[in-house]
Amino acid sequence: MGEQAVQLARAVQYSSAGTVEFLVDSRKNFYFLEMNTRLQVEHPITECITGLDLVEQMIRVAKGFKLQHKQEDIPINGWAIESRVYAEDPYKSFGLPSIGRLSQYQEPLNLRNVRVDSGIQEGSDISIYYDPMISKLVTYGATRAEALAKMEDALDNYVIRGVTHNIPLLREIITHPRFVAGDVSTGFLPEVYPDGFKGHQLDRGRRRELLASAAALYVTAELRSQKVLGPQSPVDRSRWELCVELGKELHNVSVTKSGKTFTVSL
Repeated sequence: MGEQAVQLARAVQYSSAGTVEFLVDSRKNFYFLEMNTRLQVEHPITECITGLDLVEQMIRVAKGFKLQHKQEDIPINGWAIESRVYAEDPYKSFGLPSIGRLSQYQEPLNLRNVRVDSGIQEGSDISIYYDPMISKLVTYGATRAEALAKMEDALDNYVIRGVTHNIPLLREIITHPRFVAGDVSTGFLPEVYPDGFKGHQLDRGRRRELLASAAALYVTAELRSQKVLGPQSPVDRSRWELCVELGKELHNVSVTKSGKTFTVSL
């Protein structure tokens, strides 16, 4: 495919950044699809595994300079994976646009081998007039498994409120056995989710763990605030009756304190 792409560019005397796309069938036959005569949206993948700055190279070529590297001089190291974080509702046709204001927005910038390309910030509006992409998330690893594990961690470290986003679907895809095994095609979504995406289904044990954790975190925060208030804090409590929301369901949870021990009843 690389040789065919080069021949195409030479045939039309093309000399700039460009991407030739092919479709590949189950027998590894490939067919020309299109050529994007611009910097590709997925260019961070190439930059991560080669160490090259493609934007810099494109600008140099536009100013008349020759490319600084030959193909055989460009190394390929490791694996990189890109996810596009969108203001889309994955529960509606795998992603109908969701408009609104980002009331809270935090990117996973504190993680190693993680790159986030975005043009928005907390308080930005996602309107109907532009593409609803929030950011491009790229993770790198020595192996594909490492890059996928880093992607899972990075997706879990986003904080997005104010609009519906597609992170639940992205996370389900990258952890699905078929995707992990590399068994993917253009029919992946309808094949894996024939009735549409319904979200991650928790088993009973995991649901109880999350409910207990949420209740424990709430009680811990309340006890800490009582210490800050000092003498003005209300009477020390030993029992809490809480209503915890998990997904769209409400659950009654009781927390009892006895000395330094807490008991959570569901």
